[in-house]
Amino acid sequence: MTTEFHWQVKSFEQLSPVELFDYLKLRQAVFIVEQTCAYPDIDDTDKLAHHLLGYKGGLLVACARLIPANVTYEHPSIGRIATHAQARGSGLGRQLMTHCVSTMHDLYPGQTIKIGAQQYLENFYQSFGFETTSDVYLEDGIPHIDMVLESPDQQP
Repeated sequence: MTTEFHWQVKSFEQLSPVELFDYLKLRQAVFIVEQTCAYPDIDDTDKLAHHLLGYKGGLLVACARLIPANVTYEHPSIGRIATHAQARGSGLGRQLMTHCVSTMHDLYPGQTIKIGAQQYLENFYQSFGFETTSDVYLEDGIPHIDMVLESPDQQP
């Protein structure tokens, strides 16, 4: 089996039924089962977003939702960032965020990116240049913080 990851970015309409099934299955495994958080993961934002999918072999092992401005926040945002439990510890999370940030800059050039991050990942996101912009708040019982990444075009 290959050790390389293969990345795709698709709009909601471009997702095949099998891709959509695998994508929602991964999100359910991470956000609802692993994090024991009962909340409506599937929402109308899925229809408006681009979806970053990371495969190892034929298995979907990473995903994220790339959301335009004025849907979740006033800025474009990244959400539903997840990695498959069996692929963790391989550097996949860093690759996923690298692809997220790069793709967001391609989709929304010159714009600030905002995320609602789980607080325990604050240092991880800071390593990509994100800055904390809020106090800790609870979302679905999990401590979160808001963070932003200024576009390279906006930095002095």
